[in-house]
Amino acid sequence: MVRANFDRHLRQLQDDLLTLGSMVEKSVAKALQAFKSRDLELSRQVIKDDDVIDHLRYQLEEQCVELIATQQPLARDLRVIISVLHIAVELERMGDYAEGIGKISLMMGNEPPLKPLIDIPRMADLATSMLRRSLDAFVNRDATAAIVVCNDDNDVDALYDQVYRELLFFMIQDPKTVQRATYLLWVAHDLERLADRATNIAERVIFLVTGKMVEINVGKY
Repeated sequence: MVRANFDRHLRQLQDDLLTLGSMVEKSVAKALQAFKSRDLELSRQVIKDDDVIDHLRYQLEEQCVELIATQQPLARDLRVIISVLHIAVELERMGDYAEGIGKISLMMGNEPPLKPLIDIPRMADLATSMLRRSLDAFVNRDATAAIVVCNDDNDVDALYDQVYRELLFFMIQDPKTVQRATYLLWVAHDLERLADRATNIAERVIFLVTGKMVEINVGKY
């Protein structure tokens, strides 16, 4: 009976983590949609929604602490709870990046982006795919899928480097474009960091499955 009760709480903990992940994914999607369409009201909604994401993260932490204190889990169960703690922090930071994109959009106002958005949406699609697949790997305890997610971070980094070089060229050619180029750089940087956070989640899955903490992409910062 005691074990059944513990398993129920553990399942609820993981379900709540997936809810947080879904909220973050939707927030990132809305932030990019608002940025591309210059929908300032939607950008404000993204910023407001970050408070809900923060609140759920803190709730998850409280649940983890309570489980550890009252159930005194050992070995594998403890790794699950510790992994949830770490993943919740990563997800909350991803929500901050979505909020950051919303704030950048408001700073731009009704002004259109400096150039057509091509690589930045690609970065967003890949980063959110990494987020989704990292959580799938967590649910399925799939270390192989987690490694694939980690390796995909290289593709996001390559897109970021491409965006950076292109915008730097704009700024060199015409200093008047510096501010508008900087806005796009900030958005690209937020997406690059979002992919790094998804990689961190995937590395945590590998730890959960194998008991060993590895760092697949040592070039992250």
